[in-house]
Amino acid sequence: MSTTTDTPDTPDTRGTRGTPTTAAAPPRRVLRSSRKAVARSAGGDRFWLALLGLVLLTAGTLAALLGFGVFGAGRAARPLLDPMIVDALRTQQQLWRWVAIAAGVVLVVLGLWWAVRSLRPERRPDLLLEENPDTTLLVTAGAFAEAVADRAAGLPGVGRARARMVGSAGTPALRLTVWVTDEADVAEVCRRLENEVVAEARDSLGLTHLPVAVRLELDSVTHAPRVA
Repeated sequence: MSTTTDTPDTPDTRGTRGTPTTAAAPPRRVLRSSRKAVARSAGGDRFWLALLGLVLLTAGTLAALLGFGVFGAGRAARPLLDPMIVDALRTQQQLWRWVAIAAGVVLVVLGLWWAVRSLRPERRPDLLLEENPDTTLLVTAGAFAEAVADRAAGLPGVGRARARMVGSAGTPALRLTVWVTDEADVAEVCRRLENEVVAEARDSLGLTHLPVAVRLELDSVTHAPRVA
């Protein structure tokens, strides 16, 4: 059993639990960070894939209409490329061969860049709290996430917890997974996570807004005792 809850620690016109509030709306960059807390965004990949699919669909549709004679029976009987274009390609074969090779290399590079961008690990931002000529105070993402997870794991009804910092140094977000026990009061666990763990994490970093996504999992299932 699992429950995913997006709990951005920011003022919202709906409130934390869906109740109205008169607090001001959070900045747009904080709302984007809230979405990052829930899951890694794939909006850019979906957009470019949709655009590529639209271009290919348009090209295929036009080619099919041309073959069915929609643009004229005479044009349908002719080759897809105009004879003048074919003659130009034949007269400059070496040039167009290099153009085709360059285009293929560009497509390969773009494909590799896209694959690396999509598969690279999600960023875990370190937070610079203070910097001056004598002192630099930097909180690493791993240390902060471990501290939050330990604090959440110490709540009554929580068996274990795992945290992860995501987003950027300017707009960090927290992704928290909590495994609750069979006897846990889930509502009380959520309340203490919000009022204690999240509030302490935000205050310790000196942040006004810290979007947090909490995922609740059942830590164990009670089984009937075995009879020897």
